[in-house]
Amino acid sequence: MKTLKVIVPLAAAVMLAGCVSKKQLAEVQAGYDNLKAEHAQLQKDYNEAQVRIAEYTSDSKSLAARLAEEQQRNKELKEAYAQLQRSYQSNVQQGNVNISKLVDEINASNKFIKQLVDAKSKSDSLNQALTNKLTRSLTREEMNDVDVQVLKGVVYISLADNMLYKSGSYEIGERAGETLQKIAKIIADYKDYDVLVEGNTDNVPISQKNIRNNWDLSALRASSVVQALQNQYGVDPKRLTAAGRGEYNPVASNDNAVGKQRNRRTQIIITPKLDQFMDLIDEAPEQE
Repeated sequence: MKTLKVIVPLAAAVMLAGCVSKKQLAEVQAGYDNLKAEHAQLQKDYNEAQVRIAEYTSDSKSLAARLAEEQQRNKELKEAYAQLQRSYQSNVQQGNVNISKLVDEINASNKFIKQLVDAKSKSDSLNQALTNKLTRSLTREEMNDVDVQVLKGVVYISLADNMLYKSGSYEIGERAGETLQKIAKIIADYKDYDVLVEGNTDNVPISQKNIRNNWDLSALRASSVVQALQNQYGVDPKRLTAAGRGEYNPVASNDNAVGKQRNRRTQIIITPKLDQFMDLIDEAPEQE
């Protein structure tokens, strides 16, 4: 800029003085034009530089804002991570407590299951031994009228009515005495068992004045067996129960003579005492 200001007065002075040639004047004019062009280029470069500076300043502000935003986001993430760690530690501790409690409950349940299995095994063994003793004590002829089975942990001794009673009566016949004596001896040996005597009939109506119906007949027959076991063979009456099912618990069809004969029966049902299993139930682990 200063160079231009010096040259212009100088050229003017030279022209006014008329002391220079046209050639010199042309050279001066060319130098001036070059300087003017350079000035314009410098001005253009300056303006472009100002624009770039403004852009850089704007970009710098934008980057600063983004940096601050990312720093804030990073801080929030760190806080969230710390909270997650605290929550995880708390859950781990609570989880350890829950797992320990669950293990204790599983162990208690396994112990109870073992007690039940042991009780069932003991009961099954006793039932089998009882059944074996009874069947070995009966004669071949008696086995035709006596059926011994073990069903679901219960021993069923089914006695045909024609072996036990007089026809149409609830009085026990002489033929039954020896068989009942053998059964009573087995019952006496197994004191941890209760005994239910259950009478059953076919569906033919009873026609006796002192017996109203098959309910009466079945109950009276069961009562006769119970009293014989107590009075003649010494079974503790506290272990005995008499029940009548009438015609309503058939094991065969009443449409033929064979079926009716099978339905006319008295069952001696030998079961483990329930209080033993109730004691086990009381020992069962509590569930939450």
